[in-house]
Amino acid sequence: MSSLPAAPVPVAFCPCPPLLVPAVAGRAAEDTAALRAACATAVGTLPTTAAVVVVGPDAEGRHGPGDAGDLRGFGVDLEVPLSGPVRPGGRRLPLSLTVGAALLDAAGHTGPRVGAAPGELAGVVAEVPGPVAVLAMGDGSARRSVKAPGYLDGAAAPFDAAVAAALATGDAAALAALDPAEGARLLAAGVPVWRAVGALLAGRTVAAELLADEAPYGVGYLVAAWTAR
Repeated sequence: MSSLPAAPVPVAFCPCPPLLVPAVAGRAAEDTAALRAACATAVGTLPTTAAVVVVGPDAEGRHGPGDAGDLRGFGVDLEVPLSGPVRPGGRRLPLSLTVGAALLDAAGHTGPRVGAAPGELAGVVAEVPGPVAVLAMGDGSARRSVKAPGYLDGAAAPFDAAVAAALATGDAAALAALDPAEGARLLAAGVPVWRAVGALLAGRTVAAELLADEAPYGVGYLVAAWTAR
């Protein structure tokens, strides 16, 4: 059974390439404009004052106020706190949570935020008092073209298409049933996050909208907005 509260829970699904941050995009800004707009729409469906649980595939354990990440590895001297001011000695955010925090900042979100690994999602959601929303960060397959990080695999596009179909129809069961081994083989980093969200929403009625399904650099980028009731 789900540990979600009785109230509707909005969920935004976004990929997590650093190119979503305009300061990083540079010359790629035009190529990723539609993707960034879709992410802004998805994140904009999350109430600005609700607690948002940001879940990312590269996260370990939990992250809270004062933890921060940076984008210096991508040529930008930019530090991004998860929530509130940077805390001396705070944990470093992985890239997915750093990009997620930047998307929330751009959307004007002012509520509390908690970062979580996929395995921590249900527990964190159950512990959050008051209204809660989820920002699910994760990329599709990185094997969509010969120039992709993992080179071309013929199974990559159909795999991403199945995820897109589940996101478009609000099929939580299909997300929960994604094959983790095949996801790993296809370098689909978002699979652990999608599986966790699917399990969390088991048995709920979901209103869904797929906002983007692209692979501009041989990596599948999927954006969707859900409301679970």
